[in-house]
Amino acid sequence: MNARSSLTVVLAAGEGTRMRSQLAKVLHPIAGQSLLSHVLQAAPKGAGASLAVVIGPDHQAVADEVKRLRPDASIFIQRERLGTAHAVLAAREAIARRPDDLLVVFGDTPLISAATFDRLRAPLSEGAALSVLGFRATDPTGYGRLLLEGGRLAAIREHADASAAEREIDLCNAGVMAFAGDKALGILEKIGNANSKGEYYLVDAVAIVRDMGLEAVVIETDEDEVRGINTKAQLAEAEAVMQARLRQAALDAGVTMIAPETVFLSADTTFGKDVTIEPFVVIGPGVTVADGAVIHSFSHLVQAAIGKGASVGPYARLRPGTSLGDGARIGNFVETKAARLEAGVKVNHLSYIGDAEVGANTNIGAGTITCNYDGFSKHKTMIGKGAFVGTNSSLVAPVKIGNGAYIGSGSVITKDVPDDAMAVERSPQSIREGGATRYRELKTKDKKPKG
Repeated sequence: MNARSSLTVVLAAGEGTRMRSQLAKVLHPIAGQSLLSHVLQAAPKGAGASLAVVIGPDHQAVADEVKRLRPDASIFIQRERLGTAHAVLAAREAIARRPDDLLVVFGDTPLISAATFDRLRAPLSEGAALSVLGFRATDPTGYGRLLLEGGRLAAIREHADASAAEREIDLCNAGVMAFAGDKALGILEKIGNANSKGEYYLVDAVAIVRDMGLEAVVIETDEDEVRGINTKAQLAEAEAVMQARLRQAALDAGVTMIAPETVFLSADTTFGKDVTIEPFVVIGPGVTVADGAVIHSFSHLVQAAIGKGASVGPYARLRPGTSLGDGARIGNFVETKAARLEAGVKVNHLSYIGDAEVGANTNIGAGTITCNYDGFSKHKTMIGKGAFVGTNSSLVAPVKIGNGAYIGSGSVITKDVPDDAMAVERSPQSIREGGATRYRELKTKDKKPKG
């Protein structure tokens, strides 16, 4: 924990026009959560920490996402796009409160960690006025270079302005900075717009700090951690890095993944002990998997809770609101939605169970569906404990099947079935001797042989 008690985090949420999307850049998802969400989860929070988020005009969706994640946040509008320093100063009111530390972060760096933010702040406790996050770039082209003198940061040189020697430097600017709070506003207000674009650049803070006789330092981190996202290609690259992290964390926690590179997880996926994930599984947001469960190949789960020892798939789709009890079995080509299946329930193949509650140890036969939608509203199906629903049955909701009830195969059930009752709904079978022969003759009598 950083000893300096008060902190203001200024988060700039950029426009991202190169994303070629109607969706604001910071709302694009990786690992099932928005870019903004990942950054806010890493940003310091709790007692003494306040959050100021700078957004462009007409970005209410971004403000809504901020408030959903951090109701305590203050929203500031940057009405003109005049550079990074100008964006930060849009939150002047928050900066003027003179917190111990001012942390400047960006909403499009979803791979950054809380530990890195703590490391970035640490030099401020030792008297530094500015701490800049840097990284060693595989290809530094286009990045601002961090120029050091005696191990201390002397300047940030933009690529376009760098000399040939400076362009050989691979230590680059990540854009994230931490300021001593009592000096931050004075430093930021000195940044001018004497550049070709007439904009106010945050990188100029380094030279200003040096001119003031104060100290600026660099904290290095891994290149992956500070990947900024401005294009869909960069979004995909960040997704790949995040998935690799999540898979490794799952493996380290004891999850068995036969082909981890084929499994896709969400940032909030939680696993119990001795879980097995077979190849080509997609786990969306809001999924918990309890001890000993197995997710078989080609299954897709979203907002679902999987009980101990349960089995899912292969080729199963569990939609939001699904809850499987201990030992429940969902087989191939089964879809569930808003369904609670208690312990030991079996739905082994080719069925749809939606808006339903199924009691313990009930067996649902192949081809069974709960007919939950009448074209206007959804309705619920209640199935008791130990019931048996025969193959190819349609349960027309709202309907209740009692404990221990038995539904004959091929039935269309429209009325409640009491406990331990048997319900069979079929038309009488008729057999017409010779009917097949007569039918074939009727269909072929006018057809000429193919020559």
